[in-house]
Amino acid sequence: MRLFYAVFLPEEVKRALVEAQERVARYKGWREVAPHHLHVTLLFLGERSEEDLEDLLALGHRLGRLHPPFTARIRGTGYFPNEGTPRVWFAKAEGEGFALLAQRLREGVREFLGEEALLAGGDKPFKPHITLARRKAPAPRVPPVVFGLEWLVTEFALVRSELKPKGPVYTILEKFPLRGDHGREQEESAGKRSQDH
Repeated sequence: MRLFYAVFLPEEVKRALVEAQERVARYKGWREVAPHHLHVTLLFLGERSEEDLEDLLALGHRLGRLHPPFTARIRGTGYFPNEGTPRVWFAKAEGEGFALLAQRLREGVREFLGEEALLAGGDKPFKPHITLARRKAPAPRVPPVVFGLEWLVTEFALVRSELKPKGPVYTILEKFPLRGDHGREQEESAGKRSQDH
């Protein structure tokens, strides 16, 4: 099964991005991403066997317990590649939690499944983004769009992607709430230690 970890967006953020997608909807060469598919990919895993699923779910739960919720922001748009003919139009996502979660997912997957399990995601640096449209035929770039979007990321998910003729079908296999229990336990035990002195 084809898998990835991702953060999905709240409805109000999706609505704002769907409005922005109208900028490319007029050009047949661009295909917009469906609103329910808008997300930030944390780690793409490619094809994995069902035997790996238990470890991948356990990793998600472990990191959910470690990480507290964090604030995410979207300020503007960009293209992949930035120069020449773009293939992807995206919204830039900001928030320290994205990079931290992505890094720890990579470390965890390497620990559980080995370096080979990371090859599907390539070796490009992690850049949190939300793909808004893909270019399927010649079509112009649209001017940058400026956003002032902000939301609290409270969970991430392990997702199965099935490639169909009409586009991918995503199935959320499991959601992992960001609780940050580990940090809270450390603070509580530090507070208890200071009271003991």
